[in-house]
This record gives sequence, structure tokens and C-alpha cells, in this order.
Amino acid sequence: MTLLAQKKEEPSLAFGGQALIEGVMMRSRTHVVMCVRQPNNEILTHTEEINSLSKRYKILGFPFLRGIIALFETFYLGVKGLYFSANAVLEEEEKFTYKEFAIVVVMALSLASFFFIVPYLLTALFGLTGVFFYIVEAVLRLAMFLLYLTLVTMWGEFKKILQYHGAEHKTISAHEAGVPLNIANVKKFSRLHPRCGTSFIFIVFLVSILLFSIMPDLGFVAKLAYRVLLIPVIGAISYELLKLSDRYKGSMIMRILTIPGLAFQRLTTREPDDDMMEVAIKALNEVSKINGS
Repeated sequence: MTLLAQKKEEPSLAFGGQALIEGVMMRSRTHVVMCVRQPNNEILTHTEEINSLSKRYKILGFPFLRGIIALFETFYLGVKGLYFSANAVLEEEEKFTYKEFAIVVVMALSLASFFFIVPYLLTALFGLTGVFFYIVEAVLRLAMFLLYLTLVTMWGEFKKILQYHGAEHKTISAHEAGVPLNIANVKKFSRLHPRCGTSFIFIVFLVSILLFSIMPDLGFVAKLAYRVLLIPVIGAISYELLKLSDRYKGSMIMRILTIPGLAFQRLTTREPDDDMMEVAIKALNEVSKINGS
């Protein structure tokens, strides 16, 4: 029996999540639930159905195409969740407008492009060629990303989001283990989860090395354009690999391949307090009830 033959007998429970401002968003295939701790200590809950394009148009549910759709929908729901949570914890006169949040979205997209373009420009200065060029470019991209994560985690106001990220992971792990969802049980689980977006980013780095190295060399400008135009393609391939890693998560190969992503999560998560776990548990319980699980 090969190492990859240890296939899961049951399908993935398919619950995912995201840390919000003072809250957690939990998502199933069909619904998303956002729970936010308000200044009065009450938990505000918002639920909505996911009208995925891949459900309306079957072709968009095919491998690789579904990855591109999933990336855009995840980004959209993530931004929507942050908008909801930000306004839930602010006073009435301080609430965000759509215009202000649109500026934030543009800045986030610009930052994503920055991590692909700048490492290429810096590597071009070294005059390297062949596979060494792409390896050095990837190392620089990884170094920039780690520096970015380190700087962000040093920002005091961001610490709570990292704690809610940890609460999200611990709660999903408890649910996947089949134990009753209460604070005492959730506490026992790791704040690290192999299906996290942080692990996804590491896969993106590896895929980008391979994809950029096989693209035809049409000159400096064309290679620079690849770094932006191929982002959806890289994301789609990485999405399929992430699903594969979850499907075969019991295999030795997948355990080894997920180690770097789990290491990244030590920067992007923190141990949550009981109140934070209560919010994550409520969000997961709500989305579970909707899906009848």
C-alpha cells in the first residue's frame, strides 16, 4: 500500500471559517454564519445563504474552475464578514461606509499583487537565469511574507483577531473530532489546522515556482505580466492541492507537506480566551443546525 492510499472513508465535513473583528465567521457549502461580540457583551449573529456560481453553472464546479470561483467567493464573503463585524463593534457615528471599505479592498488586492511583482523585480537585479531565478524569487517572496506577518502580529490591536483565528481552528477541530462543542472540550485542541488559509499561501508559493518556470520566456514585460495574470490560475491549482491534502491528511506524505503551513500558523494564530471560544462555538453550532449536522 502506498503512502497516499490511506484515503479517508468519509467525505470532508466541509466547514471552514475566518476570524473577524471581535468575532468568527463559519461557513458550510450552503450557508455562512457571522457571530460578533458586541461592546455590551452580547453576541450578534448574522446568517445568509451562499448562492455559489458553481451550483448554478455546473461547468464551474469542475476541478480547477471551481478553485477560481472558490477564491473569489471566499474573498467576497471574507470582506463582507469584516465589514459586518467592524460595524457591529463601532458606535453609530463611527460606522464604516461602503466607499471606505472599497478603499480597503483595493489596498488588499494591491498588496497581493505586491507580493508577486516586487520579488520578481528584485530577483531580476541579480541577473540569474533558469530554475535558480524562480527559486530565489520564491525565497524572496516567502521572506517578504514572513516579514509582513511578523510586523502585523506586533500590532497590538491585531492580537484579538489572531486569538479569534485560534478559536475558529480549535472549534472546527473539535467538531471534526466529533466531541460535544463546549469550552472545556474546545480548549483541548490545537490552534493550528492544516486546512487554514495560511497553509494555502505556502502551497501558492510552491505552485508559483513550478508554473512560472514552465512559462515561455517572452521578455521582461511578459514575465512581469505573468505574475499578475496567473494569480487566479495559481490559486486554482493550489486550491485543488489543499483539497487533496485534506482528503489524504492521514498519509505520511501529506503530514510532511503540511508542516510549513502549520508553522506559519504559529504567527497567524494565538490562544483564545473563553469568551472567544464561546463566539466560535456559537457560529459553528448555528451553521451546523442549518445544515442538519
